[in-house]
Amino acid sequence: MTPPAGPGPRARRPSTRGPRSLLAQGAGAAVAGAVLLVGLSVTGGGPDAPADFGAPPADAAEERAKPAPDSAAAPDPVRVHAPRVGLDAPVTAVGVDDDGGAAVPTDPRVAGWYRFGPAPGAAAGSAVLMGHVDSATGDLGEFAALYDLRPGDTVRVDRDGGAVPVEYRVTARETVPADALPDRVFDRGGDPVLTLVTCAPPYDGRDGYRNTLLVTAVPVDD
Repeated sequence: MTPPAGPGPRARRPSTRGPRSLLAQGAGAAVAGAVLLVGLSVTGGGPDAPADFGAPPADAAEERAKPAPDSAAAPDPVRVHAPRVGLDAPVTAVGVDDDGGAAVPTDPRVAGWYRFGPAPGAAAGSAVLMGHVDSATGDLGEFAALYDLRPGDTVRVDRDGGAVPVEYRVTARETVPADALPDRVFDRGGDPVLTLVTCAPPYDGRDGYRNTLLVTAVPVDD
């Protein structure tokens, strides 16, 4: 798979790799030959794998050939909240680094918005927010809270320039192999969804976490 067009007590475990240790991730619309690598874990000290629930959206392969959405169509996200589970993280825009990897923020308290896809609040497509599950010290990151989400939980995204925040309702959570991220995660068309991404056990001391946790949320109707 290829990336979209566009440039408490906390368990601790010795880290054998740096912040880019984890995932070989694919994405939707293609830039031929490139592979998106997303490092979402650091130490392997994250929580146990949560149970899946709900039905994630179906792939929409025909949508991936569409041009990238107009970045002016929706304001940039600046903060993400999931009040029931205590998730409250600033959001920064990220792209693709020189190694072909998504430049996920190294700070586990910060979420990264994949800026070559839709923004939260866009009329179509999957808006992707990514974050580390733990830190180099073994402390849990903000996105460890994804493990505690339930169907129906609210996720709110604050936006730049004083734009009205957008609210989403959690509908699905699934764990997938780190090297088999579904293309729909980066879909640019189809119904609008928010996709939250972090890593999931098991942890391999050499290669990092072996799985990816995906949470899908849909816009709350006004």
